[in-house]
Amino acid sequence: MPIKIPASLPAAKTLERENIFVMTEGRAVSQDIRPLRLLILNLMPTKITTETQLARLLGNTPLQIEMELLKVEGRVPRHTPEEHMLTFYKTFDQVRDQYFDGMVITGAPVEHLSFEEVEYWDELCRIMEWSKSHVHSTFHICWGAQAALYYHYGIEKVPLPEKLFGVFKHRVTHKGSILFRGFDDEFLVPHSRHTTVRREDVAAVPELKILAESDAAGVYAVSTNGGRQIFITGHSEYDAETLALEYRRDKDAGLPIHVPVNYFPDDDDTRTPPCTWRSSAHLLYSNWLNYFVYQTTPYDVRTIRDLQVPPEDGTRL
Repeated sequence: MPIKIPASLPAAKTLERENIFVMTEGRAVSQDIRPLRLLILNLMPTKITTETQLARLLGNTPLQIEMELLKVEGRVPRHTPEEHMLTFYKTFDQVRDQYFDGMVITGAPVEHLSFEEVEYWDELCRIMEWSKSHVHSTFHICWGAQAALYYHYGIEKVPLPEKLFGVFKHRVTHKGSILFRGFDDEFLVPHSRHTTVRREDVAAVPELKILAESDAAGVYAVSTNGGRQIFITGHSEYDAETLALEYRRDKDAGLPIHVPVNYFPDDDDTRTPPCTWRSSAHLLYSNWLNYFVYQTTPYDVRTIRDLQVPPEDGTRL
């Protein structure tokens, strides 16, 4: 899918070097089709890196996508130039009257705080509530998934004895899951978090289905009936070197951190780690876009507000 992003966005040059189909504004407007509109609420501190990672995965199918970047007003990023934020990001007030086919809510490094202690929690709650009537399918990542499970269903996050850090084996547990169509029996996913959600807490909510999980990392993918909300606890979007950068950052700061599990060859942190999850990451996002955003979204995106939650249908999860 050619992804339409501003030509001056730093991700554009990176993706073009990687042969990812990036469409310019001029070419996009000449096509007589309705593009899919995606909203990215980027809560990660490294905004430009996260933009590139997500655009890489979202640009891997044959339809046109418009990607809009959203920020919370209650947080001034320390690792991203102010000019970049002013140029490419919008506030909630600027998009609240619009409708989107899909939305991604990223993780955030605020796990040590209770949800209510996060400085932008009230604004995030307004956005998550708004998404139910203005977004066809919302894809939540890591802390974003935990926050949404708490806000929508009251599921608490639970602290782990030590940081879950590394690349872990997963399996599809809901065999009819269309979100995981084409996946191998086992697939790898990076995780980097200090908290988790309990399987029994998720299973106790009738509206939720656990789609994939890991013996070591726990619940990985959860969906509502029909896929209007999807919750992913790991970081399939990570680059090959992302965990290495986090590891060296914490190690240099003197924080307690172990070598990422199943990451560096022979656990030797002087060696280059391979990316062992790239194909499953592309398939995950392609399946979400195809089955939960493109095939079921209304042509008139404004009618999302009139959609009812679909009946339980395991083939659409």
